[in-house]
Amino acid sequence: MRSKSLALIAVGTGLAVAMTACGANTSTGGNTTDTNTNSGSGGAKVGVILPETASSARWEGFDKPLLEKALKAEGLEADIQNAQGDVQKFSTLADGMINAGVKVLIIATPNSEIGATVAKKAEAQGIPVIDYDRLNLGGSSKYYVSFDNVKVGELQGEGMVQGLAALAPGKKPAEIIEIEGAPTDNNATLFHQGQKKVLEPKYASGDLKLVQSQPIDNWDNQKGGTTFEQILTGNGQKVDGVVAANDGLAGAVITVLKKYGLNGKVPVTGQDATPEGLQAILRGDQFMTVFKPINEQAEATAKLAAALAKGDTAAADKLATGVTKDTKGNRDVKSVLLPAQLITKDKVKTVVDAGFVKATEICAGDLAAVCTELGIK
Repeated sequence: MRSKSLALIAVGTGLAVAMTACGANTSTGGNTTDTNTNSGSGGAKVGVILPETASSARWEGFDKPLLEKALKAEGLEADIQNAQGDVQKFSTLADGMINAGVKVLIIATPNSEIGATVAKKAEAQGIPVIDYDRLNLGGSSKYYVSFDNVKVGELQGEGMVQGLAALAPGKKPAEIIEIEGAPTDNNATLFHQGQKKVLEPKYASGDLKLVQSQPIDNWDNQKGGTTFEQILTGNGQKVDGVVAANDGLAGAVITVLKKYGLNGKVPVTGQDATPEGLQAILRGDQFMTVFKPINEQAEATAKLAAALAKGDTAAADKLATGVTKDTKGNRDVKSVLLPAQLITKDKVKTVVDAGFVKATEICAGDLAAVCTELGIK
């Protein structure tokens, strides 16, 4: 779900930054348990299970094609499926891949419980598991590849402070509503931790007032919008800023703000730099998003998988130089943690220049003039 000019910084693993992903959520590869839909590279078979498509376009629009490309570049056969938010389907897909004899299993799970169960099954068959994007608390996966998710939350907090300075200067206390991610997703917990690092001192000082902070089950955008509207109306239709954990939830919040004539007057945060989120920023309805170069995440994962497929844990350990604490399992997990970048309207061009989205995806219709003004082409 789950976090860059940082997109252009070479990380310690020597990852390249060229991206060619399309932001449309069009792939149909997640609708079958067939384990023979591989890249044909002739190398070791690697299984990948993505969590869903409902909350964000990233999983099918970005992660899937980028993982396919990166794994193929490492000489691996990639079988990439999507569980569509169904825990039972996730388990079934995993069983199929394990029985097919994949050499490595890469999982981005709907929740830690199913992730831990799948990892245990795979490792019982001698198959190493990489937690992709989301760490499965209480699990047994030896490696984790993601972004510095606490830092992602800090960027959202910093974005909120910037947005309030621009749209509600001098307002004290500025009233904030937080619409957070799924409580079963460790990333959502980390995002919130980062947000609190920035915002809690301001709540304590009286500069800001927290109206309510509400996690949203399954990152459900519709539920997020409904929940936000209930909180907003309960607060007399007053809000000065909304911390939304990703672009999908931000979009749902903006729909409600439009209903009450508040869009563009209230800074809204986001994450993932989706085409829809970037368009909302260009229109002034969303103040910021967090750009996470998923190509770097895919490439780091592929390099790690290639090492593990050869049984070369020493090489894998050289790649996973970070450490992430599994608070439930009370263990340290070897990690690759990548940087992220705060994107406001004046930095949308950075995302396009990095190849993450195409100008044609975000600059049509009413946004053509805005893109021209910002040099986006």
